[in-house]
Amino acid sequence: MNSSPQKFEDLSPTGNSGDGESLTVEQAIANLESADLGLRFYAAWWLGRFQICEAPAVRGLIKALEDEADRTPEGGYPLRRNAARALGKLGDRQAVSPLIGCLNCSDFYVREAAAQSLEMLGDPVCIPALIELLQVGLQKEQLRSQPDLSQPYEAILEALGTLRATEYIALVKPFLEHPIELVQYAAARAMYQLTQEPVYGERLVKALAGDKLQLRRAVLADLGAIGYLPAADAIAETLAENSLKLISLKGLLEHQVKHTATSTLSDGAIKVINLMDSLL
Repeated sequence: MNSSPQKFEDLSPTGNSGDGESLTVEQAIANLESADLGLRFYAAWWLGRFQICEAPAVRGLIKALEDEADRTPEGGYPLRRNAARALGKLGDRQAVSPLIGCLNCSDFYVREAAAQSLEMLGDPVCIPALIELLQVGLQKEQLRSQPDLSQPYEAILEALGTLRATEYIALVKPFLEHPIELVQYAAARAMYQLTQEPVYGERLVKALAGDKLQLRRAVLADLGAIGYLPAADAIAETLAENSLKLISLKGLLEHQVKHTATSTLSDGAIKVINLMDSLL
């Protein structure tokens, strides 16, 4: 399941980094109501990419979560997906309830985008709805005998970790054994956030030595997200792009700064800065 969007890079619907020069804020908001589905799709992406937090933009994107016009032959909802992703980037919590509703959408990718945005918005009110989806893959707190691929488990697990859903550790832990590696890594990331036990951080460090570049990239993002300092050297030495290693190390540095009581940099922060310098 290679369903997850890129964790490090925000690309336009055409796959290119957007410069935003082709639209104004007013045009983008107006285009959400356009008869041209392509303009609507791009407008939703654009508003999220450039974090246009104006009230009309938020209202228009929330309305787009119920769109029925933009459908793929397979039954997907591309506009809903872009709108869901955009709302997470805008940070307006009035989107929480509509995004929770999107977790019931028939489109896998809309559910995935909704889970990711709910993680970004950080409101724990969504935890029960996320748990309901997580339990689809479980039977009595164990993985189903036939692996379930129907839900965006990677996004769900990451959200539960970020939201500190500690009361549901027993439901998260079985996904460490999921047959899809990305889901395993998401579970390890969440378990570290929920327990602070190094064994889960070390599991991610070990994964940095894997054969597949795509998976190493994902693990770099996971380690940056949890700020796991013992991974610093391994991150710097990973066979991946320096730009991605720098982003991961930046996550470690931010975690160190945030959790240091004094204004003086900790030894860990200084080490990370030196590693970042070596990659420039």
